[in-house]
Amino acid sequence: MPSSMLLPNDYLNEVKRTFEQAGKPDVADGQMAYMRHQFEFYGLKMPVWSALAKEIFQKNGLPEGKNLHQLALLCMQDDYREVNYFGLELVQKQLKKQDENLIELLETLIQTRSWWDSVDWLAKLVGMHFLRYPVLIQPVTSRWMDSGYMWLQRVCLIFQLTYKDKTDAALLFQYIAQLKGSKEFFIQKAAGWALRQYSKTHPEVVRGFLNEQPDLPALTRREAIKYLPQ
Repeated sequence: MPSSMLLPNDYLNEVKRTFEQAGKPDVADGQMAYMRHQFEFYGLKMPVWSALAKEIFQKNGLPEGKNLHQLALLCMQDDYREVNYFGLELVQKQLKKQDENLIELLETLIQTRSWWDSVDWLAKLVGMHFLRYPVLIQPVTSRWMDSGYMWLQRVCLIFQLTYKDKTDAALLFQYIAQLKGSKEFFIQKAAGWALRQYSKTHPEVVRGFLNEQPDLPALTRREAIKYLPQ
């Protein structure tokens, strides 16, 4: 562990310097095209930036408290997607040490440079955090649903993907029914994904819900029945 921790801005600059030096412009072109040119890329694929991040963490340590929140937000606000990923990796590494107020940072990150890749990663972190602080689930997800913000609503649908028997099926079904009129691809797909995943644990419960909801979007239904015995 380093004896002195870098300030968030200095830490961010070190991340950017390291990533830029290792970048591959030809790879970056493909990455930017895949992400509809919404983000800049250094051209670092996941195994590469992940290995570099590990070295940076070993050299500079893992920030905590206010510095953790500031650095994560600075990373997520950066133009380069690999730096955004670094911020999410940092939060994931420190997740188990955080108190329940981390949900405020997670909510901010979900709404920062939002796209499916960052939001789905954050949904996983939200799910892990909710398992530690289940008292947060109802008030936070209810507020997110009421926000009308698509990406917060997507998280409400998919944060339980790994819960299996711990899934609050009533809550999941409530939110899917609440959003079934949405025309958003990322909402319809998420609802189907959540149902498909839960069908691995309780297929008969999912089939019952589908029978009760004949007006679910076709995309949601197609995704939901993939693992159900016909």
